[in-house]
Amino acid sequence: MEHITKVYPNGFVANRDVSLSVRKGEVHALSGENGAGKSTLMKVLFGEEQPEEGKIFFEGKEIHPEDSISAIKMGIGMVHQHFMLVESLTVAENIVLGMEPGRFGYFNKREAFRRAGEIIEKYKFTVDPRERVGNLPVGDKQKVEILKALFRGAKLLILDEPTAVLTPQETEELFVQIRRLQEQGHTLIFISHKLREIKQICEHITVLRGGRTVGEAKVADVTEQEISRMMVGRDVMLEIEKPPAKPAETVLQVRSLPLSDRPNAPTASFDIRAGEILGVAGVEGNGQSELAMCIAGLLPVGRGQVRINGKDIKGLSVRKIRELGLSHISEDRMSYGCAADANIEENLFSTTIYQKKYSRFGLLRKKLLDRRTDELIKEYMIKCSEKKEPVRMLSGGNIQKVVVAREFSGEPALILANQPTRGIDVGATEFIRNRLVDLRSNGAAVLLISADLNEVLEVSDSLLVLNSGGVGAYFPDASAVSEELLGEYMLGLRQMTAGEIGGAVHETKA
Repeated sequence: MEHITKVYPNGFVANRDVSLSVRKGEVHALSGENGAGKSTLMKVLFGEEQPEEGKIFFEGKEIHPEDSISAIKMGIGMVHQHFMLVESLTVAENIVLGMEPGRFGYFNKREAFRRAGEIIEKYKFTVDPRERVGNLPVGDKQKVEILKALFRGAKLLILDEPTAVLTPQETEELFVQIRRLQEQGHTLIFISHKLREIKQICEHITVLRGGRTVGEAKVADVTEQEISRMMVGRDVMLEIEKPPAKPAETVLQVRSLPLSDRPNAPTASFDIRAGEILGVAGVEGNGQSELAMCIAGLLPVGRGQVRINGKDIKGLSVRKIRELGLSHISEDRMSYGCAADANIEENLFSTTIYQKKYSRFGLLRKKLLDRRTDELIKEYMIKCSEKKEPVRMLSGGNIQKVVVAREFSGEPALILANQPTRGIDVGATEFIRNRLVDLRSNGAAVLLISADLNEVLEVSDSLLVLNSGGVGAYFPDASAVSEELLGEYMLGLRQMTAGEIGGAVHETKA
């Protein structure tokens, strides 16, 4: 890709004179801060966006992908971070979807299974073509996405944050598959913020900052610190400094709360105290979302009990629960974290605008709101053209910063942080993790749910592990746990006794 410039209709320059050179058969890392232009550049390559300037050459020939279908026909495939699968269909049916074998409108299921089986065998992927996709673990769903692209003849594969929701064991398996794809002549672009993984799997790296190319290097020749400096333009502390926790009174009590709506669903019981971060680790789909939504009031608490500062939240509205001191960072920032068509200022005050301090005689105090918005945009490093810009115009990472700024800027007693740094660059990740620790040290209770095991282990004081059987383990000291051990409990290879897990419930007067 040579001298790519992409300008959106509102005048925002997403890519300015960006060049990217990827060698045949290599794994090439594409990294940079949120809003640096990575996604836009890949959308241009995959035909989803058209550049104002620049040229694309693939296998020595200039190409002009008009849409994703034409890109796929040219041999370019993309595996999105959020899987695009039909969960009610089988693996084989998902692989051939849109290219179904058959005649006269008749779908030849036997031939579909045969073709899917051939490509699974060719690339030695361990997945059953007859299994319904909805029954698969996250790692196997990702395999299906990769197989879909390979079935359509992809020679160049773009992998967007491919390890974001994988356990360490599933990540290692993915890396084995990536090496196998390389051996068969495929080229891969690996979009990631995880510097250790870039060092482990990639040969070269291109870094974008502010819509421009700021560096390209052989991965073996640069350190993680040097990569992060290229990304954010300054030194980044890759390990947070965390003073010892000083837990006080219990803020959140959860008792026998079902982790799904199934009649015999496993339940969870635990406490979080003021001045403590309890991390929740688990393969996605084992009740983390249901747990968070019940505590936040987005799902009703039927069986079981949730108490915040001693008050039962059953039947309370979301506002009433928030007034008990809850701040909530949702894993789904577009559905629950923000109002996409509202502007930045409106989103920053959407949960507090009714409070008396922001109005006088029934009228909003606009100067106060404007001043506070400017302060939060600066403090949380939100990249935007102006505060009246609709949130949907921001990059995913900057939308997350708006959500985090709103939730951290009050004085929360309990912070429910569900995937707070997903899709966030290394500089913003450092900022958010340090802010969580600061809030905890100032007396807040924090429930941290994250698919990033490094984050869970580094930020948490204690750890709860969820697996298909419910709560699989409780560790009162997160610093004593390794990623490998955590992965074994997440996959259900190990399981603590009920007595050991019972340590998550603290006997306090509160």
